[in-house]
Amino acid sequence: MLSVALTGNIGSGKTTVAELFRRRGATILDSDQLVREAQAPGRPALQEIADRFGAELIRPDGTLDRAGLRTKVLADSRELTALNRIMHPAVHRRRHELLREAKLRGDRIIISDIPLLFEAADPSEFDAVVLVDAPQPLRRARLLASRSLSGDEVDRLMAAQLPSQSKRQHSDYIIDNEGDLGSLERSVQSVWQALLARA
Repeated sequence: MLSVALTGNIGSGKTTVAELFRRRGATILDSDQLVREAQAPGRPALQEIADRFGAELIRPDGTLDRAGLRTKVLADSRELTALNRIMHPAVHRRRHELLREAKLRGDRIIISDIPLLFEAADPSEFDAVVLVDAPQPLRRARLLASRSLSGDEVDRLMAAQLPSQSKRQHSDYIIDNEGDLGSLERSVQSVWQALLARA
């Protein structure tokens, strides 16, 4: 089993790359999905969020007001740190459970999609690190076009991540995503062949 971390700053196109790897046969462990699971009604992390950030963030149906939480944590780096202290351990535990299950099934390549790999996880846990990157102005434009976020929210989200230049130095494979889908697919295929050779 080859355990691979897939990362990239917001707006880089990492989700698209993860889907292209999935189509080629990779098992994808999506950290954003694991966060949503951990924040589901009845889960301990949701109660911790309510206790720390206010019960008004829990809607009448028991679900989390994710936009409201985002507004709170982007306004204050200490609040973001507090949220990360709640969420990262829960996501880490679940990802390791899923990795064990994948190993028992005999899955060949498991790709953990971790946006904050270098900020909040340990890259040395993985056999390889794949970074998806794109120029900052392009990433910003993508976010403004595809999400219901203000320019200020986009800037705060981008500022909460380390610059991609430092991440490039510590990644085994880099997929530059500033062209069309065909170009991206060729880059993904090249990295996929390299991963297969290592698996």
